[in-house]
Amino acid sequence: MACKIVVMKSKSICLLVVSLLLLSCGTSKTKATPEQIEALHQLVESKSFRIESEWALPFLTNSMVAVQNAGVRVPGNSANRISLLEIPNALQLKQNVISSQLPYYGEIQMPSGYMNTDQNDIVFEGEISNYKVVQRDNSSYTLRFDARSHNENYDVTITLFPNMRSEMVLRGAKRDPIRYSGRIRPISE
Repeated sequence: MACKIVVMKSKSICLLVVSLLLLSCGTSKTKATPEQIEALHQLVESKSFRIESEWALPFLTNSMVAVQNAGVRVPGNSANRISLLEIPNALQLKQNVISSQLPYYGEIQMPSGYMNTDQNDIVFEGEISNYKVVQRDNSSYTLRFDARSHNENYDVTITLFPNMRSEMVLRGAKRDPIRYSGRIRPISE
């Protein structure tokens, strides 16, 4: 009988410990302040902002893994996460005019016209089309539009968060998609 009580106490203690661990590991949502929400709203409404990316997150393929395994990447980077902190980059939207200089990491499916390494970057210069904005329940915004770089069309999706963080996904007609993570700020005149 005493053995049975000890086993039941042990099971109860284990269950309590597991429950506490599960509860303490839950994610806590940080609420955006009204000021942050309003600042983001003003940027989206003005259609005038600049995004500087901190990370490039290319689509992972066997070729990208082979490059990683060959030791070509800088230490601290991986095949699907590359730091852009030391690489100048930006995407700027001012009304319907876009300009960008974004490094591209990934596979180009149709390399004709891409022999110049400067043309491997995604460089937008000109007007956007099919611009759409959706405000989400978490006070973030998703922007979608089409843009052109060199001789390639892109479907651009940008998600902007009240803490001034951004996520961009660029889908080109001739290359694998790539995602960028960074920060948004107003354009300083």
